[in-house]
Amino acid sequence: MVRGKVQMKRIENASSRQVTFSKRRNGLLKKAYELSVLCDADVALIIFSSKGRLYEFSSSNMQKSIEKYLEVTKDRISGLELEQNMQRLKHEAAFMSQKIELLENSQRNLLGHNLGSCSMDELEQIENRLERSINSIRARKVQLYNEETEKLISKEKFLLDENQKLRQKIGLKQNQASEMRREIGSYSKSIERSEAVTTELFIGLPTPCRNIVS
Repeated sequence: MVRGKVQMKRIENASSRQVTFSKRRNGLLKKAYELSVLCDADVALIIFSSKGRLYEFSSSNMQKSIEKYLEVTKDRISGLELEQNMQRLKHEAAFMSQKIELLENSQRNLLGHNLGSCSMDELEQIENRLERSINSIRARKVQLYNEETEKLISKEKFLLDENQKLRQKIGLKQNQASEMRREIGSYSKSIERSEAVTTELFIGLPTPCRNIVS
């Protein structure tokens, strides 16, 4: 009886899948052993079941085989990563170059250059972009004007307050000076009156006393 061809797909029946795994695992381990003996090859085989169980075979030492594998493939992996990085950088450089070219064309169009090849829709898009740019510029100018106006108003208010404070200080000093002048004038008048009284009391020679005969 001719054996039918096995379809390469997952076996849905769990029992059949486990039986097939056990048979093929044992066959694979046997083939690995035969290869190491017949060909004097250093063979290492690692198998994990669907449940995570480990099956392994090594013709010498598994740890040494893994270290040897990592050492041999290190340069290969480094070269592969380098090549991948180079390809990625080339792709990014090409993308940035296209983007820069588009931006330069857009800038030239906004400046009114190279418009001969533009269609009506493209011209309308350029016109709309210019209008939006002008509106943004005007809005920014208005904002700056309002900010400067507010600063000037605040500065004017500050100067008026300072001027008022100076006026109050000057007025206070003037009042103090006037009060001092009045006090000095009053003091001077008091001194003058005192001197007048003193002069009136001592002016002339004293009159001698005469005996009155009764």
